[in-house]
Amino acid sequence: MKIRKLLAIVAALTMVFSVALAAFDASQTISVVSREEGSGTRGAFIELTGIATKGADGKEVDNTYLEADFVNSTSLVMTTVASNEYAIGYASLSSVLANDTVKALKVNGVVASTEDILNQSYPIARPFNIVTKGELTDEIAKDFYAFIMSKEGQKVVGENGLVPVDTAETPAYEGKALEGKLTVGGSTSVTPIMEKLAEAYNVLQPKVVIDLQSTGSTAGVTGTLDGTYQLGMASRGLKDSEKENGAVGTVIAMDGIAVIVHPDNPIEDLTVEQIRQVFIGEVTTWDALNK
Repeated sequence: MKIRKLLAIVAALTMVFSVALAAFDASQTISVVSREEGSGTRGAFIELTGIATKGADGKEVDNTYLEADFVNSTSLVMTTVASNEYAIGYASLSSVLANDTVKALKVNGVVASTEDILNQSYPIARPFNIVTKGELTDEIAKDFYAFIMSKEGQKVVGENGLVPVDTAETPAYEGKALEGKLTVGGSTSVTPIMEKLAEAYNVLQPKVVIDLQSTGSTAGVTGTLDGTYQLGMASRGLKDSEKENGAVGTVIAMDGIAVIVHPDNPIEDLTVEQIRQVFIGEVTTWDALNK
């Protein structure tokens, strides 16, 4: 009798799973969602997945599918993918971990997690940078910078789904009481962790007002260079041209870039090569990924 009940349960579960798969039409066109030009997340993603190539003149060529849906923030990528079961996109892992409306895929069989970024087995990972123009002279900027790189600041980084960069030699924060305003701007991917760092800093420095502006990595670098921001944010390494103009980047954390789909999509794992094919428009339907 027990065996008969068990078989009935298994049959029912199999039927439910089959219905779920049947509801997803793999012959449908893949809706590619990408970040806009100038996005640090896009810059890192196309480099790490081979979407970017070198042209005859030696300059980088971005081969992102021209029919993609281009959006200008991390949150818009996630809401766009969450609203379309045939969509695929990419976003900061730390933001995806705090969101249950999309599903992060394995890449080359590796789960997108802080542990696998730390052991370097997850292949799509990039640095989060704060950007300065040469050496800092603003007292509040110097103090907030010191907090970010302190044990206390790196603890905040680790508590929010990122891989901290602290070591045994990382100092504790020892700031004096300050009062004033600091403007920080740039990457939409770095903004969430910068908000957490600013909150923790304000507990220690309640008279400092931090104005955070989420404008994109390239805008973060240029804004720092032209004096709009005291500190910039970039979710990629700095370009040689930016460094030549005086921009200095400091890695504050490592973050993965998660490849995301709608929760109803049965796909669980893609290779880096399959991801490249999708995002350059070489593969345009879900069933073609298995051919």
